[in-house]
Amino acid sequence: MRRIKVLHLEPTDVCQAACPLCARETDPEFNRKQQHHLTISHIQKHFSDRVIAGLDKMFMCGVYGDPAAAKYTLDIYQWFRQLNPDITLGMNTNGAIQNTFWWHELGQLFNQSRDYVVFSIDGLQDTNATYRRGVDWHRLMANADAYISAGGSAHWDMLVYRHNQHQVEECEQLARDMGFKWFRAKVSSRVPSTSNLQTPTGWQMPVTGQGPIQCHVLKEKSAYIDAQGRLSPCCWLGGSQSNIITDIKQVRTTWKSSTPNSTCQSACGTTDLQTSFSSQWQKEVELV
Repeated sequence: MRRIKVLHLEPTDVCQAACPLCARETDPEFNRKQQHHLTISHIQKHFSDRVIAGLDKMFMCGVYGDPAAAKYTLDIYQWFRQLNPDITLGMNTNGAIQNTFWWHELGQLFNQSRDYVVFSIDGLQDTNATYRRGVDWHRLMANADAYISAGGSAHWDMLVYRHNQHQVEECEQLARDMGFKWFRAKVSSRVPSTSNLQTPTGWQMPVTGQGPIQCHVLKEKSAYIDAQGRLSPCCWLGGSQSNIITDIKQVRTTWKSSTPNSTCQSACGTTDLQTSFSSQWQKEVELV
């Protein structure tokens, strides 16, 4: 554990959105009535203050929930920053939870040069909610503006479908006008299952690498804690309600066999030395 350098937290499995391809909507085991919120004591069960003080990065990104919906998000970030003043802090969110005061506070807390919030925004006012169902556009824009105005570094990540692909350039320009630092666009590896979600034309579809596995966890020395406080090597191996893998040794022995772990193959199998994870972004633009 002393070798861990990156820690991924899922601070809650609560979210106001109903994105059709999210695990909240597709996992039959998920029970949204049993809400979980990660606490500092959950983290302390796995990692000492000394380990946290030696981390390079901690970020929050949900499998079932949105970090902004968690009860203790700000407390956890403040605790990490207190123990490790130089740590990079990050978050992925749909951006339409909480109010502008909360986001202004987060922007002030994220005061290091590498700190960031990724806002997942899949289009403009008329298209974002096609996939980000339940996300209020006006609240999203107000929250993003409050965060950026407080000094926070913001990234705009866009999932491209046929219904919004004509807006990629407009989204990039809006991101630039609002003060976002990065704009990125990708085609989801999750196959659309509804009639109003269609793959875009002219964009390369993600391909699961069938070559050797290049484990993202081992490369960046990372670990994952889910909303129930369970420790796992990564959100792919630990991102389920049951049968999570807690020890990477369980799957590592399969990598050179004829039947490697299917989750590892899907996430970290290689094609031309790139994994589906590392090659997912088809457009990346630094805006400022």
